[in-house]
Amino acid sequence: MHITGIISRKRDNLRLTADEIRAAVLGYSAGDITDYQMSALLMACFIRGLDDNETLALTRAMIESGEIADLSGIAGVKVDKHSTGGVGDGTSIVIAPLVAACGVVVPMMCGRGLGHTGGTLDKLESIPGFRTHLQVDEYKRQLEKTGVAIIGQTDAVAPADKKMYALRDVTATVECIGLIAASIMSKKLAEGCDALVLDVKSGSGAFMKSDALARQLARVMTNIGAGFGVTVEALITDMNQPLGMAVGNSLEVAQAIETLKGGGPADFRSLVFTLASRMLMLGIKGCDERSALDMLADKIRDGSALKKFAEIIVAQGGDSSVIDVPERILPKALNRRNICAKTGGFVGRIDTAAVGRASVMLGAGRLRKEDVIDYGAGIMIHRKHGDCVTAGEPLATMYYNRPPMLEDAAAVLEGAWRISRKRPSPLRLIKTLIPLTLPSPSRGEDTKAPGLLSSPRRGED
Repeated sequence: MHITGIISRKRDNLRLTADEIRAAVLGYSAGDITDYQMSALLMACFIRGLDDNETLALTRAMIESGEIADLSGIAGVKVDKHSTGGVGDGTSIVIAPLVAACGVVVPMMCGRGLGHTGGTLDKLESIPGFRTHLQVDEYKRQLEKTGVAIIGQTDAVAPADKKMYALRDVTATVECIGLIAASIMSKKLAEGCDALVLDVKSGSGAFMKSDALARQLARVMTNIGAGFGVTVEALITDMNQPLGMAVGNSLEVAQAIETLKGGGPADFRSLVFTLASRMLMLGIKGCDERSALDMLADKIRDGSALKKFAEIIVAQGGDSSVIDVPERILPKALNRRNICAKTGGFVGRIDTAAVGRASVMLGAGRLRKEDVIDYGAGIMIHRKHGDCVTAGEPLATMYYNRPPMLEDAAAVLEGAWRISRKRPSPLRLIKTLIPLTLPSPSRGEDTKAPGLLSSPRRGED
């Protein structure tokens, strides 16, 4: 089965078989298929789309390209959270230690920046010494010891997805529901979680621009989870403006530390608590929303969540003094430039994707697969949706060193804010809760990857 035939079938809008998808994915993982051939197939999938069967087959093939972490020997329900990508969305850095401090095991396998969105791994690697590349045995030992690990894909876990993920970032093939769903779920299923909370973004800064597309993506991912025996819940959340006030790696880590200490921007903190409470309800038997929120607030108040983050940093080789003096430990940019309002009024709209693109131009992300990230680069937001502004007032501040695209970044950022005469209606951060999708025994028998364990019942010990 030659790759050119598979590419041409998808180009001609024919459904690929599971065998064809498996041959393409495993062939690319093994190095028998070139980057340019896989790029062509990804573009064909992007243009023609993937149906449910193709998406499920793609997920299975990505999982089959590596090994599956068996976490059955670790007591408790293993619960993870994943975001589909946003601007300023560093919630995982807070959620992982916060939920683990409450006693739920959190096996978190994250990704790098993709397109205009930031990546949790890149953010954590702004902490000097922090290792995101752990082998499966190290990952399991850390979970047993600390109850939480935040890692990237190992060479052994879904390696095909790792290669395809990097390729999609630089070939304009990111915003495809089937590719997004298979990429996310292959990692989550291979990491060994029993339950998963999905944060599916919708809006100008999300890959899914409309609520309808976000719901469609959520449906595809929850169905994949059910087919593989994993309990999945999804929330549709707003990305029509950056989340929080920080965009960029070290800037977002500093904001996460501030949140773990009880501060942080209100919208960022609200989403952290919402997602973390859903994780506790999946991981602790009999836990309801009120009890979960109270428990989370207690762990912030008594310092347990911050202490757990310090444990993660130490366990993964980082400098834990960043907790006390982030301004001294985290990388800093040498230069700043304000982007100011040209007229007075109210912030009526923010082109959030433009903010993300500007941060990438400043060096906070990658324009090419081989680009090196400037961890100190980024943007601080000063005025958000509905805020009153006066002419000449700073809307945002760029943090940069010497990026070749500085003026382009400034122009993009200047055009991201629209000032209105009237105050706009407020945005709703949490848009929709997609009901819990329980494992499907009938589908699970047919589709479950070798070695994957069925999920325990919700809240089972």
